[in-house]
Amino acid sequence: MEFRQLRYFVTLSEELHFGRAAAREHIVQSALSQQLQRLERELGVRLLERSTHHVSLTTAGAAFLVEARKIVAQVDRAAQVARSAAGSSLRLRVGIIDASYDSMPLILHEVQAKYPDLVIHQVEASVPEQYQQLLDGRLDVGIGRAALAPAGVASHLFRDDPLGVLVPDGHPFTSLDGVPVATLAREPLLLAEDAQAPEFNQFVIEMCRTAGFTPAVYEGTVESIRAAADLVAAGRCLYCVPSSCISALPGTIWRPLIEPMSHYPWSILWRATDTSDLVHAITTCARAISKRLGWLVTPDQRPVETPVPPGHQST
Repeated sequence: MEFRQLRYFVTLSEELHFGRAAAREHIVQSALSQQLQRLERELGVRLLERSTHHVSLTTAGAAFLVEARKIVAQVDRAAQVARSAAGSSLRLRVGIIDASYDSMPLILHEVQAKYPDLVIHQVEASVPEQYQQLLDGRLDVGIGRAALAPAGVASHLFRDDPLGVLVPDGHPFTSLDGVPVATLAREPLLLAEDAQAPEFNQFVIEMCRTAGFTPAVYEGTVESIRAAADLVAAGRCLYCVPSSCISALPGTIWRPLIEPMSHYPWSILWRATDTSDLVHAITTCARAISKRLGWLVTPDQRPVETPVPPGHQST
């Protein structure tokens, strides 16, 4: 029995689809099938039930999966210990959406305190790009709304971030304590490029539709919140943005949106098969900070989540 066979079996058990499992392991589907058939012959038991359109675990396969996962996780930990003993620096590759947001920097600051020798590489990428890089192994953790997360990406909701609107100095909204969403119907709204932030655009559009209108979308596009703030400051448009980035946007004023009040859901993202100590440290710190700062609203405070199209995973 080879270790790669155990890993392939664990991956297929999570996907229950040979094509997706083969893509995750970066091998052709026929090679994956051959390795799993060889594993079954060596064990002398059938682990999988296969048909043209369906894959499932047998009773023996389900029992074997429990132990196989333990072995794969133990080997990963052993490799990490070996690298540490050899003097190799611990490294963590972290996806961020935009440097203006404060959630991930706060989490990484606490993780760095626990692991002083940890080398952290921050990679600025859209949420769809983070999904792909997590699955490809190019990222260890990411951050974003998990509503569109593919199979193979796990998530933990840690922050309900009040959504507001950026307006230029002198705008009538600056005199309001809160801006009713319906009043945005008279304003051009800037959205991100859909390829960059489909989950955020969807959230904003559905919020507007809940208030009874379809937003008038500003024709220009930008690739960063800083660039969006420049357009807002110039009086070209308004921009909806969560509260977690308002301190980094000079020249504009942020006002919370009300009627309805909306909270943007931030989640930590990671590869579902990754059980490493560093990923565990990220999620643990996210939970601790969330509890300490009150980042998650209570059930009676939580607004009704904007609808998610059928077939999509919710956070």
